Amino acid sequence: MNEFFKKIFGQISGLWGKWSWLQRGILIGITVAVIAGLIALVTVSSAPTLVPVIDVSIKDEISRDRIITRINEEGVKTSINASGVIMVEDAKTAQRLRSILIREDLIPSGTDPWAIFDKDRWSITDFERNVNFQRAQTQMVTDHIKSIDDVDDANVTIVFPARELFSADQNPVTASVIITPRPGSDITANRKKIEGIQKLLKFAIEGLKDENIVIADQNGMMLNDFAGMAEFDRLAVIERETKLVQGLEAKYRAMALKSLQGTFSSDRVRELNIKIDMDMSKKAVSTEEYFPITIKPRTPGLSYDDSESAKSITRSFSNSSTAWEGTGFNPEGPAGVEGQTAPAFRDMSNLYGKVNQETRTQNEEINSRHIQEEKSPSIDRVTVSVNIDGTWKLKYDEKKNPVILVDGSREREYTPVAPEDLKAAQALIQDAIGFSAGRGDSVTVQNIRFDRTKQFFDEDADYHRQKQMQTTILVLLSGVALLLVAFIAFRMITREMERRRRLREEELARQHQEMRERAFQEAEEEGVEVSMSVEERKRMELQENAINMAKEHPGDVAQLIRTWLLEE
Repeated sequence: MNEFFKKIFGQISGLWGKWSWLQRGILIGITVAVIAGLIALVTVSSAPTLVPVIDVSIKDEISRDRIITRINEEGVKTSINASGVIMVEDAKTAQRLRSILIREDLIPSGTDPWAIFDKDRWSITDFERNVNFQRAQTQMVTDHIKSIDDVDDANVTIVFPARELFSADQNPVTASVIITPRPGSDITANRKKIEGIQKLLKFAIEGLKDENIVIADQNGMMLNDFAGMAEFDRLAVIERETKLVQGLEAKYRAMALKSLQGTFSSDRVRELNIKIDMDMSKKAVSTEEYFPITIKPRTPGLSYDDSESAKSITRSFSNSSTAWEGTGFNPEGPAGVEGQTAPAFRDMSNLYGKVNQETRTQNEEINSRHIQEEKSPSIDRVTVSVNIDGTWKLKYDEKKNPVILVDGSREREYTPVAPEDLKAAQALIQDAIGFSAGRGDSVTVQNIRFDRTKQFFDEDADYHRQKQMQTTILVLLSGVALLLVAFIAFRMITREMERRRRLREEELARQHQEMRERAFQEAEEEGVEVSMSVEERKRMELQENAINMAKEHPGDVAQLIRTWLLEE
């Protein structure tokens, strides 16, 4: 194998040596071009292929921004090409986003619903083309439903009836979907998600209506029976209403507790009970009111009401009067015919009479107000109860020490809350919750002692423990002080004894030196020749140096002697 490579390399070297510089340059250029082409091919092949979410361009910027914002909430990166089409990385993500946009009605109006299922199919005959189209459409719808996060599997069946000549004979398009939810998914009980699948089917299939769509789970339970889900909706509404009441109670409780705890401290006001009764019914009320007309409004700043009002204002009036005097005539019909006048009036005929009549008509205008309103949920009644504890104070004797009882606890004195403070706290709570006597609100503030037995037991135990610790520390400090005093006294006595010993030794050395000097002096006076050995002279010189050093540096000499003694 090595000989083969050597032979090939030798042939290439021979050819390279025979070629001219122009041929070598052409070969190098071709090699560089081939390498650059391979690099470009690899780069283009490795570039990600983008898939459109909707195959049509969205011209409306507001709709496009809403779609991009919703896609960004899913954590998907998007890009917009030159024609305005929104692109994502892969087809699976695009299918999932399409289902979300359809479910939340984010597909722009006027968009071709077939564009999201755009898939070209070619065939020879119209029958094959229709069959292929229906199969592709069914497959696309199935893929879209499977791309939903809550769906593990889906099976879609769409029935396209044959076209009839008359619309009355035309059968509707029907669709049935069986979905298998993922473990832990709430799609079977979430109405919004089921409606999203139903809208996806309506967008995908032309002429499909809600009543012709059946969505079921793998157990055969119908999921889009929204009429049968009314009970679930009612329970959901009750749950939301309960959360609303609980949130309102928590809000009022926090406001009242903050005010009371800031005044009486959090230890004395621990809990506040509040109950709110709310009317969650929706009412439409129509009211017609009549009220006086204001002629002069009330002057601002006055302590009394100086306004003027009138019940009504005259708009128009008319007067009429009638006066008649004379004999009355009562015709009785044709001659020769008995009249039909009653006997009582017949006796009064041909009598002299006088009549005066006055009529007055007056039209008055009054203020009226017509109100039509819808009442939202309102508070029917609010009840609040709170307990405020009094204050506890320790008792002290003449020496400012706490009074200790027989059982070892410290004696305390309880001071209840003053009645005026309870009334002030009640007024504070009433203003905090918007108290209304008309709707029957109730606020109760009581002063009941808290059970502080355990708290006082722990405090007394800490107090006795602290006193015991103080006593122990005092005894230890006293012992340490005594040890220090004893040590200092011992050191002083030791130094004094050392000083006296040193003085005694110096005195003895001085006496010995005087005796030697006196002996030498006497010997010289007597003329006696004294001879000293070399060792004796050295010993005397060392002794004299040691004496001088002991006089100049007594501490160093004492330390040296102490070291010698320890070594021996």
